[in-house]
Amino acid sequence: MTQTQVAVSLYEEDYLLWIEDTVNKLRSRDIEELDFDNLIEEIESLGRSDKRELESRLRELLEYILKRKYVNMPDCYRGWVESIIKQRIGIRDLLKDSPSLKPYFAKVFDEAYADALKVVYKSYPQCEFPDTWLLSRDIEAMLNVDFWE
Repeated sequence: MTQTQVAVSLYEEDYLLWIEDTVNKLRSRDIEELDFDNLIEEIESLGRSDKRELESRLRELLEYILKRKYVNMPDCYRGWVESIIKQRIGIRDLLKDSPSLKPYFAKVFDEAYADALKVVYKSYPQCEFPDTWLLSRDIEAMLNVDFWE
């Protein structure tokens, strides 16, 4: 069995052990023994994961802003604002770690808004929500402005 077959087998059989083995090989600069194919795949997936997290957090943020701004349920306001704060913190942390995600924020904004609308329309059919986002899309505004005040 070749080293690549062993590495692929390890990758498929015990992911954590494969990670530890890969880290050790990188630390010792043992490039000859690295499982490059799976390493490349894993590194690529890290970027996809950050993008998915940003989309998810933006969708949640928009959903809760819509609820807070357009749904007249004062007993729920505190919980919605708390959820807004949590999503803002999460997005801020993500963008601090990966500033290159900022253009992606703008790229997925409309889709995230459309998804958030589906949720609030279903949950609050008695309320009217704008078909398009009428407020600032600027990242700083989205992370700081209380649009409902």
